[in-house]
Amino acid sequence: MDKKNRKIDLIEKLLKKSEIEVIENEEQALHILLDKTVSENTSQASHEKLSFGQKVSDKVASVAGSWAFIITFILILTAWIVVNSVALLGHVDPYPYILLNLILSCIAALQAPIIMMSQNRQDAKDRIRSENDYKVNLKAEIILEDLHKKIDTMLLNQVEIKKQLAKLQKKENLSEK
Repeated sequence: MDKKNRKIDLIEKLLKKSEIEVIENEEQALHILLDKTVSENTSQASHEKLSFGQKVSDKVASVAGSWAFIITFILILTAWIVVNSVALLGHVDPYPYILLNLILSCIAALQAPIIMMSQNRQDAKDRIRSENDYKVNLKAEIILEDLHKKIDTMLLNQVEIKKQLAKLQKKENLSEK
């Protein structure tokens, strides 16, 4: 595949089907691409209507991943162990703290899948953001390549014009003598 067809194929990736049908040449494709905004506001996807379960999973993930939760959890575990180790207060859960282990296992069994649901939604948002970044970068690359080509053409034309001016000046100088 030659470079021109490759560029049109890349431009077609960025355009809608209706816009692709009217493309006749590379220059026209570039003008359509310049008029089109390919970037999207990906933060709108995060403000979509969330179900109750999605809201809960996001809240659990944000709370369980905070230092406040970790410190509070450590304090509760320490208090549980101290209260159940001191013989004066009575033993609800004597050493080896079987009830505490059961509670911790239940929390972990419920917390892990809920946090994974939130991470899956975040991963989907990241994929949308990555796709958007790809489109913007591709458009920028195509436009920069085209600008580079046009500047090279202008420089070549400028050199040619200088040569023609030099020839005209020589002819003028010869005709004056």
